[in-house]
Amino acid sequence: MFLLHEYDIFWAFLIISSVIPILAFLISGVLAPIREGPEKLSSYESGIEPMGDAWLQFRIRYYMFALVFVVFDVETVFLYPWAMSFDVLGVSVFIEALIFVLILIVGSVYACRKGALEWS
Repeated sequence: MFLLHEYDIFWAFLIISSVIPILAFLISGVLAPIREGPEKLSSYESGIEPMGDAWLQFRIRYYMFALVFVVFDVETVFLYPWAMSFDVLGVSVFIEALIFVLILIVGSVYACRKGALEWS
């Protein structure tokens, strides 16, 4: 027999965590003053009048560097559970973690050779 009451806490947490942001947006939408004017529609740069065009083209290297950082940073987070349960899992999981780290090293060397880690 499938017992749904075992998941009551999960459903309560899911509903509450969904309702709170929705209520926050609704309340702020109702209570916020709506005044549009030239000051409200202008760009804000630390109290200084904006200079130049707002459409600046950034080099793709900034995005590539950030993407490579995020990929390797997220992947190394997966090493933490392996490290915490190393003594329980045994040699086979150690070999899998070693292969995982080797794949990360190969990816890092590839990114470095392609120039994704260079700023100039």
